[in-house]
Amino acid sequence: MTRSTFAEELHGASDRIAEIPRADLQIMLRRAALMIRNTDGIDLDPKVEDSLLGIAAEMQMPKSDLIKTIISDWLIANAYLPVPYGLDEDSSADGTA
Repeated sequence: MTRSTFAEELHGASDRIAEIPRADLQIMLRRAALMIRNTDGIDLDPKVEDSLLGIAAEMQMPKSDLIKTIISDWLIANAYLPVPYGLDEDSSADGTA
């Protein structure tokens, strides 16, 4: 279950709280507590933190999106993820690198 799906489920439950069995509500609240507890983030060196904040501001994007992009690009560059695009036989190339 994704966070957004779970958030929608919690929101829907809040609208009909009187109809939800106590056991189901207890399960949902415990799941929410675990999600909140496990989202502490990453402790970064202050220099790294400052650099990321500066780059994020320069690129006009949230720091979390910048970190996702950096990690994704690193995984692709180091062959842990497939390249999302590629040249096939029908693609043209202009002969420059």
